[in-house]
Amino acid sequence: MKAIQVLKLAGGAILVAASLQANAQTTDQSTAAPAAAASPTDAARQQLRQSRSEYRAKRAANRRLERQVRTALARDGRVSVSNITVRARDGAVTLQGSVPEAPQLDRATQAAKGVAGVTSVRNALTIRPVGS
Repeated sequence: MKAIQVLKLAGGAILVAASLQANAQTTDQSTAAPAAAASPTDAARQQLRQSRSEYRAKRAANRRLERQVRTALARDGRVSVSNITVRARDGAVTLQGSVPEAPQLDRATQAAKGVAGVTSVRNALTIRPVGS
């Protein structure tokens, strides 16, 4: 047990020594970045903020498309939407769940394809008669 602690302590000391050596390096003023430039951590933070906002915008667009497809299915009138789940990802829509009759499978696919922004539709619906 003590040997493991000694190895951990030695490894930690090596890491500290290596980090001190890395910080002790000097830069030549002719090759140094201008003082007005952002530091690497600021650039990383900015990129992280940008990627988060892009992710949130993409997720909001996917949810909006899901709502539009659900609305189109409900407005169709010939599709029972009570057991249908709609998933969207970058325009690709997946219909999951069950419908009571076979013609509703194709009708749901056609209704989803009619929504603006839908690039493809994957129909994973199953037929489950009412009461089953």
